Amino acid sequence: MTEAPICPPDSLGQRIDRAFARAVRALWLLLPRPVRRRVPVSLVGFALINGFTFAVDLGLLALLYRGAGLPHPLAITIGYATAFGLAFFLNRRFNFHAHGPVTGQVARWVLVVAVNYVALVLGLGSGLHAAGVPFLIARLVAAGAEAAWMYSTMRWWVFADRAAPIVSAQQPLVRGADER
Repeated sequence: MTEAPICPPDSLGQRIDRAFARAVRALWLLLPRPVRRRVPVSLVGFALINGFTFAVDLGLLALLYRGAGLPHPLAITIGYATAFGLAFFLNRRFNFHAHGPVTGQVARWVLVVAVNYVALVLGLGSGLHAAGVPFLIARLVAAGAEAAWMYSTMRWWVFADRAAPIVSAQQPLVRGADER
């Protein structure tokens, strides 16, 4: 009697992995060739995931503040924490394919998010606004710095111990895909 594999050959998780990888690669291929040479595929995946989690953050803010009547700071905190937690797990699984010990990754992630919040959200955003930059422009500049910080630290530090490589743009996403 043989044991069933832990993960069936074509599990739901594997199908989602492949669908995400195909969508990311399709978007990456839409970039002009000179841009593609400088933009890693994982940056496109990061943008998709973090755009989605930003929408979750805003949706929770609206739901909790306007709908449930929670105090604004509490609604912001819940939305922010939920979105960043979701971003961690989605990026870990689908974008960076990390397989290292999750406890070390979570510890590094918490540090990265804390630095992000203090230095970029509060420091840079508030600092620019205090220097006379309109608050929306200051927030957009801070958001750009946040994106660069978060992607860089996730790719080269938080998930640096990953066992599986990030899908490269040159690799077929499914065996035999280039043979069709």
